[in-house]
Amino acid sequence: MGTLAEDARALMAATADVAGEKVGQARKRLAAALERGKEICGRVRERVVEGAKATDQAVHEHPYQAIGIAFGVGALISYLLARRGSRNGD
Repeated sequence: MGTLAEDARALMAATADVAGEKVGQARKRLAAALERGKEICGRVRERVVEGAKATDQAVHEHPYQAIGIAFGVGALISYLLARRGSRNGD
């Protein structure tokens, strides 16, 4: 996401001296899209942090259940990967 934003800013800088109505409109749309992208990225980041904090609190409140769930999920993933490998002839 950061690379895309940097490339878009570089494109805007490169076309800053280009005259024309279509170029000006495209630059405005690109600037608006970059701003919306920043806002969305900020909201997503906030939600991820909130989720991580809630998960951390839940794990601290119920450590043995968290260990059991992690073990179960790991066992399930291992089982599914082993089945997939045996089907492919590995």
